[in-house]
Amino acid sequence: MAKEWREWSGKFMSKRITILVDNDSWILPYAEKLNNALCDLGYSSCIVRDHDLVKEGWVNFMLGCVNITPTYVLNRNKHNLVVHESALPQGKGFAPMTWQILEGKTQIPICLIEACEKVDAGNIWITDFIALDGTELSDEWRKKQGEKTLQICLRFVNEYEGLTSLAQSGEATFYKRRSQNDSELDVNKSIKDQFNLLRVVDNDRYPGYFYINDQKYILKIEKA
Repeated sequence: MAKEWREWSGKFMSKRITILVDNDSWILPYAEKLNNALCDLGYSSCIVRDHDLVKEGWVNFMLGCVNITPTYVLNRNKHNLVVHESALPQGKGFAPMTWQILEGKTQIPICLIEACEKVDAGNIWITDFIALDGTELSDEWRKKQGEKTLQICLRFVNEYEGLTSLAQSGEATFYKRRSQNDSELDVNKSIKDQFNLLRVVDNDRYPGYFYINDQKYILKIEKA
């Protein structure tokens, strides 16, 4: 009976997946889509909003998380996976998609990596890219980012037996955390020169703004 229980328990744990989103991130609707897709595939999947609620199992997908996950939580799953939008080890840190749009890039690398104690330093399981045409505003490029996140998480599950993780190599670079101050426009520059900044502002949470004569003005953008 004990052997049968261990075998059943092992099979059940191999089908259990947790999706962790530890803040009110825009990624939540895509986490819900991922959860539904995993359930349709026969996995015991759930979304949790706090690290301490992560269940023991096979995979813990950590999407849009802003807090460092304690080691004892990482130990609950065979794999703890993070989606990061850069060609690691270049572009570690915060908001890599935003920073690269500001740099004028239209091919944004995206990878699925194993979470570890050091930030964005784990082995890489899957690499892909997000194609932009340079006109997308924040809701549009986030949609592409969310859809690609969903795709590579499902790829890991569906192609797991044929995947091999690779250690990162090369010189590391880091992006700093962005704040509301990063949404300020320079009134002495043209709109064209600052268009990529307008593409990454959020009209509701951190809209573009500028000062004239010590008066602050809010500038929101949308497509006609």
